Amino acid sequence: MEQRTDLRSILQYLPLVAQSSSLVWPPSVEEELQTMSRGPSESMVNSGEALALHITDIQKSLSLNASDLAPYALQGYALFFDKKISREESANFFGEVVPALCRLLLQLPSLLEKHYQKADHVLDGVTSGLRLLGPQEAGIVLLSQELIAALLACSFFCLFPEVDRRLNKLQGINFDRLFSFPYMRDCTKQENKIKCLIHYFRRICRCMPTGFVSFERKILPLEYLPHFVSYPGADSWANSVTPLCSIEVHTSGAIEDQPGEALEVDFADEFFGGLTLSYDTLQEEIRFVINPELIAGMIFLPRMDANEAIEIVGVERFSRYTGYGPSFQYAGDYTDKKDLDIFKRRKTRVIAIDAMPGPGMGQYKLDALIREVNKAFSGYMHQCKYKIDVMHQPEALSSQHVPLTSDSASQVIESSDRWCIDHEEKKIGVATGNWGCGVFGGDPELKIMLQWLAISQSGRPFMSYYTFGLQALQNLNQVIERVALQEMTVGDLWKKLVEYSSERLSRRTWLGFFSWLMTSLST
Repeated sequence: MEQRTDLRSILQYLPLVAQSSSLVWPPSVEEELQTMSRGPSESMVNSGEALALHITDIQKSLSLNASDLAPYALQGYALFFDKKISREESANFFGEVVPALCRLLLQLPSLLEKHYQKADHVLDGVTSGLRLLGPQEAGIVLLSQELIAALLACSFFCLFPEVDRRLNKLQGINFDRLFSFPYMRDCTKQENKIKCLIHYFRRICRCMPTGFVSFERKILPLEYLPHFVSYPGADSWANSVTPLCSIEVHTSGAIEDQPGEALEVDFADEFFGGLTLSYDTLQEEIRFVINPELIAGMIFLPRMDANEAIEIVGVERFSRYTGYGPSFQYAGDYTDKKDLDIFKRRKTRVIAIDAMPGPGMGQYKLDALIREVNKAFSGYMHQCKYKIDVMHQPEALSSQHVPLTSDSASQVIESSDRWCIDHEEKKIGVATGNWGCGVFGGDPELKIMLQWLAISQSGRPFMSYYTFGLQALQNLNQVIERVALQEMTVGDLWKKLVEYSSERLSRRTWLGFFSWLMTSLST
């Protein structure tokens, strides 16, 4: 099995070792896990302090350096389980959850072997095995929820080797930084992130879910490839005659609560998962702790480039929450009632796209507009690898980029059914919000227009936009109505954005885009 290229690419990041064509735990680690699996009466792991000592012992058995753990992490484990939750909750966790997690970890080698045995046959020949899925490497990884649970148990016990992860543009995946909250001035939000994850472990130990989750790196090629959609330039956007899709505006509610079938946008960091396992509680981090299976992607998905997005299908939601940022709080159990598709994935589709951080006035430059609209476009494109009908597009053969046409989706004449794993894809819209705004500092009036362009051009039928009550977007419905009245196309709106941005850069206007556009259309 160690001859598999997919396994070889990820093996150095796993706590297991290859031995006689099998994956195994080092003997001392297996012995420790066996002891802990029999419960606190034998292992004496009955408190946060005892758990911290055993984490240190296991780290030594794996030849990991406990001094590499985040500052105060071991104190954090002790403090959380001994002081921050009730005695009853703590006793339940050490009496039932910890032994069950250890039994799950003992199954990890066989779960991985079973995974790789099936990995080449699930998607009609498309490789779906767990592997390092690097930048500019389009591909998909399909994992069972049980395997994901075992991998996240490794994170909880800090079993993953962290050496060389950052060198390979990978996030840290152990939970030590998550538990290093004792040194923080305001640690309440961190404690509530942990509560969400502990609740997840309780749930999967009571009843292991049996579905699957797929992680796909989607790429918009930077170079021209004959017949395929590639990275559009400014002229391509300007020449598009695609109609703008419909928009539903929501001033309250959350993206993850949208009732229909839509791509749910994760306002991502370029490093998938961002600060989920660290100290912050932004939109992305909230999504990752109420849907913890997203965290598994951090194991094998390095940093995204400007022309990439990550699509995750099938994650289950386990927790409710209230608040945001400092006010974020775990609010109890959540029962996910989403239907399953033919691959036993929940029909929850999350798109991770990262906006430019702190762009300032630079966001009005043409290169920045192109970067942001194409980043969104890379996420919203259909899963099928579309080809353009060159019989109707002869100029594409001599162009640096494939021109965008009246409807990219309708121009498709050929696609790989192996990749099109949901044939209802064209009916699915996008649920999004103030992407790249907030702490990233993007202009919300600009960002919604760029998303509208990308969603429309991708052939999606609608955009559900959640304003989160942002005052800057209070006139959004009026702008949408006016644009519809003008019957503007993607190309028309793009030209207006470019014109406005040029005037903003040259200080010929200080108006926001909405006011400027309404004035421009009136004259």
